Amino acid sequence: MDWKIIISTFVTIFLAELGDKTQLASILMTSKTNKPLLVFIGTMLAFAVVTIIGVTVGSIITKFIPIDIIKYSAAVAFIIIGIMILLGKI
Repeated sequence: MDWKIIISTFVTIFLAELGDKTQLASILMTSKTNKPLLVFIGTMLAFAVVTIIGVTVGSIITKFIPIDIIKYSAAVAFIIIGIMILLGKI
């Protein structure tokens, strides 16, 4: 098992997810229902399904599109989204 990949993925996702809309939705659902365990289970199941979809799509895409093009496209998309946020379009 390659622990370096596991740890780097964990740190990347952990930092990216801190304070995002998923975490805020979980806080809201817990405050509304007062059932933190059930909200935790629902949140984890949803995140697992979304992650499975992302990993599956990623593994399929990399068979047809070179990784450099994927990285470049993702970088351009993030820059465009950032500019749109700065301009108040999003």
